[in-house]
Amino acid sequence: MSVIGIVNSDPEIKSLIESIFRKTNDGHNLIFLDKEEEIIEFLNYTMPELMIFNLSDPKINIAGIVDYIKNDKWVLNFGIIGIFSHEKDNEEDLLKKYKTVNILNLLENYRLETHLVKSIQIIEQNYQIIFQHEFSKNLLEGAAGSFIIENDLLAVPLYSGISVTILSQRGLISPDKKMRLQLSLAELIVNAIEHGNCGITYEEKNKALKAGISHVDLIAEKYKDPAVRSKKVTFSWEIKTDKTIFIIQDEGDGFNVRAFLEKLKTQDKQSQHGRGILMAAGLGNKLKYNDKGNKAALIITHDSSVEYEAPAGFSKEQIILVNKGDVIIKEGDPSDNLYYISSGTYDVLHNNKPVGTLSPQDIFMGEMSFLLNQRRSATIKATSSGKLILITQKNFVNVIREYPHYGIFLSKLLAKRIVRSNKQTAEHLAPVFFDLSESFDIP
Repeated sequence: MSVIGIVNSDPEIKSLIESIFRKTNDGHNLIFLDKEEEIIEFLNYTMPELMIFNLSDPKINIAGIVDYIKNDKWVLNFGIIGIFSHEKDNEEDLLKKYKTVNILNLLENYRLETHLVKSIQIIEQNYQIIFQHEFSKNLLEGAAGSFIIENDLLAVPLYSGISVTILSQRGLISPDKKMRLQLSLAELIVNAIEHGNCGITYEEKNKALKAGISHVDLIAEKYKDPAVRSKKVTFSWEIKTDKTIFIIQDEGDGFNVRAFLEKLKTQDKQSQHGRGILMAAGLGNKLKYNDKGNKAALIITHDSSVEYEAPAGFSKEQIILVNKGDVIIKEGDPSDNLYYISSGTYDVLHNNKPVGTLSPQDIFMGEMSFLLNQRRSATIKATSSGKLILITQKNFVNVIREYPHYGIFLSKLLAKRIVRSNKQTAEHLAPVFFDLSESFDIP
């Protein structure tokens, strides 16, 4: 991740970022961009893996750039660290406003010196987890991951952002749910740090808030105790066919969940107490705690109705509505077209034996034989209803001529697939096992 594009026109912010990276001496090439045309050209032809957007910059049409990205899905293959001024913008409002793009973390400007480089390092360490949507779904079935989180509240949104972006990239949740899930997970992790590892009680926090002491300062005070400082939060997830299970576990003594829920029923709706539990329960899925109260499981059902919009260059091509059981491609047939996958799931069969599955995260169907002018090497059958966009060879060539950056994207896509196929022992994270047999649901 050597090239990082920075969308910003504020000279003070630019000077600060340059100073921060000079201290690290890590070899990143920073490209500062402040004009809409050069930003779009950078996205199209450099195809960066990470961008930094000053979302509070009044001189740059951030909303217009995001609309461009949203309308041309092929330039969306990167992560964003959003920076903002707390005097101008609110974190939750920004997540909602820019829910269609991959915002992995939001940092207030005064936190850049302490957390910008740390955020980039965490993203780099987990890049392949985040952006694997170019690869076949069968390589990702049962994928799982985990983080060990220290008691640093400011890093928490990044961990929740990474995990939720995975689901969004794979078309498993809608943009609206993405934003709410990201906030909910962050709140649950904060609960684990605050109440679990630091042992801050409801009454203690309430007293501190009334005295004007923030929960960040309260945790920092607790963190001075070596016994507290040594504790960690484990945040893990497992992606199954129809749902994803998030697990958050702290090393504290736990709490009486039932008693806490009763207390929440009587408190002011504007109170910050129990916000994570209420937000998570409000997602319409299951939130479970073990009896001890130090392990929570949030179960999110995947949304099969999420559709991927066609890239701008393919928006006028023929749409094929697919029913479950339809055979899209037959093994041995000529390959005179390919399909852009907008929605649905599909089995890949070779000699009538299943060899994989396809979904919108795979982007194309039948592209290899199409590009090589070979006959189809497999049969593809729909396992659900869906929508495909049929692209003929002639139209494909014309689109590449009109949108040359598509050719770069396709080359990058195929190169990654070749690299992946050469690694026969693909990285598989161990499944997450947990026991919540003695647990109860939070309605």
